[in-house]
Amino acid sequence: MDNKKIRVLIVDDSVMFRTMLTKSLASDPKIEVIGTAEDPFIAKDKIMSLKPDVLTLDVEMPKMNGLDFLRKLLPQYSIPVIVITSSPTQAFEAISAGAVEFMKKPSHTETNSWVGELCDNIKSAVSAKVSVPRPASQLSHMSSFAASPKTTVSPVSIMKTGPIDQNKNRNKIIALGASTGGTEALAAVVKDFPKDLPGTVIVQHMPAGFTNMYAERLNRQCRMEVREAKDGDRLHTGLILIGAGDFHLTVEKDLNGYFVRCKKGEKVSGHCPSVDVMFESVSKYGANAVGAILTGMGADGAEGLLKMRNAGAYTIGQDKETCVVYGMPMVAYNKGGVVTQAPLTQIASLIVNKMY
Repeated sequence: MDNKKIRVLIVDDSVMFRTMLTKSLASDPKIEVIGTAEDPFIAKDKIMSLKPDVLTLDVEMPKMNGLDFLRKLLPQYSIPVIVITSSPTQAFEAISAGAVEFMKKPSHTETNSWVGELCDNIKSAVSAKVSVPRPASQLSHMSSFAASPKTTVSPVSIMKTGPIDQNKNRNKIIALGASTGGTEALAAVVKDFPKDLPGTVIVQHMPAGFTNMYAERLNRQCRMEVREAKDGDRLHTGLILIGAGDFHLTVEKDLNGYFVRCKKGEKVSGHCPSVDVMFESVSKYGANAVGAILTGMGADGAEGLLKMRNAGAYTIGQDKETCVVYGMPMVAYNKGGVVTQAPLTQIASLIVNKMY
């Protein structure tokens, strides 16, 4: 965006929330709130007249809810949308519909830190790739939108099949980290994992209260078992553990194998849980570890992945073309932490093939 301010349109039915956001975002010199809307129909008119760079979108609104609006908007007007909701279900539906990020609505006590995070997300969203994962029906009463969605086509690699040698791989461990765009990217990777893959740990930047539902969602889609990590959980073949919101996840090992620690702590690299914290803990296992860093803003995970590579681990970074935000993988690649850079569609194959 060079020196130009990021033009933001706020869509929310609460006048108090709209006023709070307008005043709070005005404190950031790189952001300009160009308008607000109390429902999707007013928002549609303002999108056409004001041409915002980024949209913040409430879900519970009169006349049309935010999810329906999102599904109608993106196929005809490609704009980065940050959805604000207290419902994990609505958040994941919004991401599936093409929103680039979601945020949990703040309580009164966390407004200041929350606004800072929103500012960061807006700056990330303005350069994010907007995609529509499935065809949407044409607008009827809102048919005046223009433009078409962007699409990305990536090659697909061949994944080996057959039983994995468990004796050979009993000490193996897989670690994945992601942020903006990661909920869908991670799903695309792990849904192709066979059920006999070694234990896997994941850190996805996500608020407390959302990670358990995300784990349940992945569990319905995957051959492997997926659940939110709890302190002391043991890793084993066929299990994926998701780091809980507000808890750092680390991997330890004893005579019986790998297990996880989940502890509250200060943010590291701007986040809790932190991908750096997880990757650094996994780096202790050298060539037995495989790590992959997926789409996300910022640099969390880059230092940790470099430590993994330096210890002998095989490391993967998602490529620019398939990232929603090419931030974390870019920094990791530039630091030298990435052995192989690959499209999202090839990452599962690269990981699984390392297990044979």
